[in-house]
Amino acid sequence: MAQRLKDATSPYLLQHAGNPVDWWPWGDAAFTEARARDVPVLLSVGYSACHWCHVMAHESFEDTPTAALMNENLVAIKVDREERPDVDAVYMTATQAMTGQGGWPMTVFMTPDREPFFCGTYFPREQFQRLVAGVAKAWREDRGNVTDQAQRIAAALAERAAPWGGAADPPDAAGLRDACDQAVTGLATDYDAVRGGFGGAPKFPPSMVLEFLLRHSERVPEAGEPALAMAAFTAGAMASGGMYDQLGGGFARYSVDAGWVVPHFEKMLYDNALLARVYAHLWRRTGSPLARRVARETCAWMIRDLGTADGGFASALDADSDGEEGLFYTWTPAELTDALAAPDGQYAAEVFGVTEAGTFEGGRSVLRLLAEPDDTGRFARVREILLAKRNQRVAPARDDKVVAAWNGLAIAALAEVGLLLEEPGFVTAAQDAAGLLAGVQLSGGRIARTSRDGVAGPSAGVLEDYACVAEGFLALSGVTGEHGWVDLAGELLDVVLDRFADGAGGFYDTADDGEPLVYRPADPADGPAPSGAFAAAGALLSYAALTGSARHREAAVAALGVLPPIATRFPRAAGWGLAVAEAIISGPAEIAVVGPPGDARTGALHVTALRAAPPGAVIALGDGGQTGGGPADGGPLPSRSPVDGGLAGSGPVDGMLASVASIPLLAGRSLVNGSPAAYVCRDFTCLVPVTEPAALREALGYPV
Repeated sequence: MAQRLKDATSPYLLQHAGNPVDWWPWGDAAFTEARARDVPVLLSVGYSACHWCHVMAHESFEDTPTAALMNENLVAIKVDREERPDVDAVYMTATQAMTGQGGWPMTVFMTPDREPFFCGTYFPREQFQRLVAGVAKAWREDRGNVTDQAQRIAAALAERAAPWGGAADPPDAAGLRDACDQAVTGLATDYDAVRGGFGGAPKFPPSMVLEFLLRHSERVPEAGEPALAMAAFTAGAMASGGMYDQLGGGFARYSVDAGWVVPHFEKMLYDNALLARVYAHLWRRTGSPLARRVARETCAWMIRDLGTADGGFASALDADSDGEEGLFYTWTPAELTDALAAPDGQYAAEVFGVTEAGTFEGGRSVLRLLAEPDDTGRFARVREILLAKRNQRVAPARDDKVVAAWNGLAIAALAEVGLLLEEPGFVTAAQDAAGLLAGVQLSGGRIARTSRDGVAGPSAGVLEDYACVAEGFLALSGVTGEHGWVDLAGELLDVVLDRFADGAGGFYDTADDGEPLVYRPADPADGPAPSGAFAAAGALLSYAALTGSARHREAAVAALGVLPPIATRFPRAAGWGLAVAEAIISGPAEIAVVGPPGDARTGALHVTALRAAPPGAVIALGDGGQTGGGPADGGPLPSRSPVDGGLAGSGPVDGMLASVASIPLLAGRSLVNGSPAAYVCRDFTCLVPVTEPAALREALGYPV
């Protein structure tokens, strides 16, 4: 065996490097080999935290007879969907079209010309063996029909590549308002008023939809109560259910049931980054202590359990530990008593809903918080003891590759939550992750999809990488005052406009100089994370609000040309686009805060600006002495502690941000009678500056 995967940067590929299957990585060499041997290609796509990927690996790919059958009749390619989302998107479209469903592991048989002719997901070993043998026989004896079918499928995929594309005109404000109103109505019809969330089992965390609902309720408070109620109840149900880790914090991937009781236990960075921000915004909107706690715990979990030695964030934790799904997280009454002694063990069983019958396999229970405990001291002590006891178990494996897009989401969340909740360590973690992306994965305006151990991976960034990292950099600049992040965001967004635009106002998911595939994917609908198109719209809008760039604002609005039909028919797939629409409708507000970096009054205005900011607002932080949009000395402003406004150093990226962005929003914004001041603007037309937090809240439309 050549063991071609042994030098891969993907932990998922490395998991398969020792298989008896003669795996190839995705690339021209594998297809050249298939053509030379005159055999079909098997594409197997998965990811390291995928439970059923592990099952199929153990049953088939680690089985010598099955591997021999594959090696004799196929060229087998293994792909990490997180490293190559473009390859995954193309063939998942084929799988869903041919089978009516999708999922991982994805199993695709194709010609050496990369045209699929049979697709599926997980197959048990005996069925998979019959399938391989059947495909090999058809390839030998019925080649014409096989290749004809493959060509027809490839042609159909190309036709379906952009189902929402076309010459849709950029929506005006009235059209966006109508789309948002219709989306709220549509979501209400799909809303589970008993258990929270939308639809039935399985239930995924609707993070982007919740963000939209919160923004909608802020923009139209007189009519937004149903939106706020749906968001608040769903957030509470998720946080009290088994999908939320009641001991360690952080959310699992989804709930297998409609009541948020039993999760699929893998934990993903993107889910938690998005949800941390949502819960912080819910706390800002309602003052909910639960929302505040969950936002803080989720950020702390990301730093503790996903933080990498080089400053980034790992992509995921596995669903399995010690060979069993959920073993790390579930408990029996006896285990609680053993860890806590009888009185506290019984108390924990009652608080967390642990029973002899169990809620999971083998009589084990997933911890839920059935009611907020009265004795917070006892509850905190019990949680601490149980977490320490759980940490003695075999922990789930961690996929420690750093995915650019997901780290961009984490940077935005940690920076914003850190300032909102007065947690300077969160802001520092965001700076560290941004420094890793800028120093390792970003070069010449182009970004690598992944890195691992401080080394960039082989795959080019896709649209979501450019957009989400730009969003993270812009949010970080607004929190720290380090204006160089705006420069870097501008470089990324220039690539978006120059390399990803489809010529009709939308975007492809891959760059125009990327690897040619069967077709060039372009899907504007949200999946588990924001679609690249909607993420790009949001980042373009924020950049325009800071810099006054008409080009970027026009591109943001044009990218929402696909929003009305999606929002009307499938609002759950348009949450991020709807959230961006809410920002466009409301301005967005532009808030400039200026004052000496070490002045507590500057810090107070800064925190107030973020806590009272309307939907999609941007914040620029300056020292009050600049005239061209940057600090007077030409370097980045030092980071501020969100607690007291004091200096916290200039972050881990000194020298890397030597070029200070020109931020017109700050140009000419000076102190008022020597005091720090805040300017509230829309389209660079500003109200009279204010110097007190209460006056700033009033200017932003929040009650004093």
